[in-house]
Amino acid sequence: MLDLQRLRALHAVSVHGTVGAAAAALGFTPSAVSQQIAKLERETRTVLLEREGRGVRLTDEAWHLVGVAGELLALVERAETRLEERRGVPSGRLTIAAFASAARGLLPYVLADLAVRHPALDARLTEVDPHLSVDLVAKGAVDLVVAHDWDIAPLPAPAGVEQAPIGEDLCDLLVPEGHRFAGRAAVRRDELGGERWICQPPGRVCHDWLLRTLRGAGHEPDIVHQADENPTLVALVAAGLGVALIPRLGRGPLPPGVVEVPLDPMPVRRLYALWRTGAARRPAIAETVRTLRTHWPAAATHTTVPLRPAAGA
Repeated sequence: MLDLQRLRALHAVSVHGTVGAAAAALGFTPSAVSQQIAKLERETRTVLLEREGRGVRLTDEAWHLVGVAGELLALVERAETRLEERRGVPSGRLTIAAFASAARGLLPYVLADLAVRHPALDARLTEVDPHLSVDLVAKGAVDLVVAHDWDIAPLPAPAGVEQAPIGEDLCDLLVPEGHRFAGRAAVRRDELGGERWICQPPGRVCHDWLLRTLRGAGHEPDIVHQADENPTLVALVAAGLGVALIPRLGRGPLPPGVVEVPLDPMPVRRLYALWRTGAARRPAIAETVRTLRTHWPAAATHTTVPLRPAAGA
C-alpha cells in the first residue's frame, strides 16, 4: 500500500525542483522530506531520486509515480472540498502564494481578518513570483494564488484554473528631487528616452513590462541598477541614481528626495485570485477571494492601516 504523504512529498519535489523548496512548501524540514522519499523507495523497491550536482533528478519511475500522485491528490482535494461544503464554513488548511508587494501590502490584513472571523481556517502564505505561482496552483502545490499582469501583458490562466479580479494597481514614475520631471502634472511615455533606469532583474514581470513599454514608445532603456525589492528601488532613486516605475501596492510612504510623477497614460497592473476548478466550491476559497476584494481599496491607496478586520466584514 503506497503512503499518500510520501507520494505528496515526491510530488512536491517534482513541482518545486529541490528537496529544500518542497520542504518549505509542505511546512516540513528537508530531512523529513528526504526520509519520506527514502521510505517510498524502500516500499516500491525503486530508485526515485538521483544526485545531480548539488540537486536531485527524478528518475523515470519517479515521474510515473508523480502522475499517479497528482491524480490521488486531486481526488483527496475533491473529497475535502465536499466535506467543507457540507459544513458550510471555511475550514482546514488553505495554502496561498502571492507576489512580494501583495504579500507585504495586502495579505497581512486579509490573513488577520480571516483568522479572527474563521478560526477553523488555517491559511498559510508563501511569497512566490507571479511567473511561478500560476503553475504551482495548476499542479496542486498551493490552493490559491494572488498574481498580477500588466495592461500590455495579460496573464493567461491554464486549463483547470479559474480566476477572479481583485483590483487594479496604479504605477507611478519615481524621480529624484530636482529631476527635470519633478513637479510636472504628468509625463508622456514618449518623453522617457535618455533616462537611467532602476528596475527589477530580468525574468520579473515588472522588468519585462518596462522593456515592452519603453520599446513600444521608441526608446531602448538604459537599465543601470537592478534589485528585487521595491524599497531598494526607491532607495536608489532617493540617492539620485536613476528613475523607476513602481506600483503603489505595498510601496508605503516615499522617503525625502523622491518625487512621484503620474504617467500619461498611467500604467495599470491587474491583480487576480486563481484557484483550481476542482476547488471552486470550497467555502475557504470563496471567502478568501471575498476578503481580498474587501481589503483591496485600502491596500490600493498604499497607506498603512491597522491589522484588524475590515469594517463590516
